[in-house]
Amino acid sequence: MTDPQPGKRPTPAIRHSSRALLLDEEDLLLLFSSKDEADGSTFWYPVGGGIKKGESPEDALRREVEEETGLKDLTVGPQIWYRKAVASWGGNTYDCRERFFLCRVPHFTIDTSGFSQGERDTVSGHHWWTQDELASTADRLVPADLAPRLRAILADGVPDVPDAVSS
Repeated sequence: MTDPQPGKRPTPAIRHSSRALLLDEEDLLLLFSSKDEADGSTFWYPVGGGIKKGESPEDALRREVEEETGLKDLTVGPQIWYRKAVASWGGNTYDCRERFFLCRVPHFTIDTSGFSQGERDTVSGHHWWTQDELASTADRLVPADLAPRLRAILADGVPDVPDAVSS
């Protein structure tokens, strides 16, 4: 079979998701890490994932947080950011539409036993980050401007309406 449009890539599937900035009582932020498929570099990102059909963004976030961390009964805080980005993993490319929520939690031990096989294959670690660690890391953060934006929220409070963040 020949490609009807040689050189043209298929349109990425739209993937709606919710992400939690889980902040403990000392303002430590929980992030997970993975390796970039393109260059092998490490990047860090907030807990969360795809919204299933019929789920609200908040219900999806509660489910994802429990699956990925073991934390039950998450109180979802305000949506603070949104992001649109194209990302690839597992051989697929997605047009990601992400909502970020600020969620205050007591510090807890992470339990990844609820990971899907895909998460077990791609998540390389987790860490509770201090604000200074976020500001000084050489690793890529998602979103890219995570450190200064989070510092601003901690200093000035949450925005009145969710802000767009960069890839």
